[in-house]
Amino acid sequence: MPIKLILASTSVYRQQLLSKLNYPFTTINPNIDESPLIDETAIQLVERLAQQKALAGSALIAADTSSQHNNHNNIVIGSDQVALINGDIVGKPYTVENAIKQLTKASGQAITFYTGLAVYSTETKVMHSCIEKFTVHFRQLTEAQIGFYVKTEQPLYCAGSFKSEGLGIALFDKLEGDDPNTLIGLPLIKLIDLLALQGIDVLA
Repeated sequence: MPIKLILASTSVYRQQLLSKLNYPFTTINPNIDESPLIDETAIQLVERLAQQKALAGSALIAADTSSQHNNHNNIVIGSDQVALINGDIVGKPYTVENAIKQLTKASGQAITFYTGLAVYSTETKVMHSCIEKFTVHFRQLTEAQIGFYVKTEQPLYCAGSFKSEGLGIALFDKLEGDDPNTLIGLPLIKLIDLLALQGIDVLA
């Protein structure tokens, strides 16, 4: 049965990252409730949501009456990310004021990102998932530097209020992790491993 790859995400950043693998894919909006459960840890949250997104994408495919997904082994990718400073979850700022507050708090500190990744086969019903950790160490930033950065790059829809693929790199003193793509939202090295378990070799 031919394989079709689907990314269960509307994130432009994740789509750009997946495009690096040069393997054809389509996208679908999983549209799930991302609220944390009571007493759920950040690590538990991102793995659960990544798996739920993959399953939600699979359910939407099953409900699709068009022929685009019929007679295919649809491999669905789900991913979710959370950032923490000193154990506190850091979300997307959405406003300039919140972005400045987040970066002020992050100055001289470390932000740890946990990214959940799940890959699900609609044919075999097999799910593979993992969690990737990536830590960003911030420079000591002045109020003027923070204001300039937020005004220049407008990182209002990015967890932690920065875009590491852009000027945000100037905010950092050190990066710790196996895959810099993890920081942007899709750990490609681990994804390649999980896709191989589902029968996709991106180098073949």
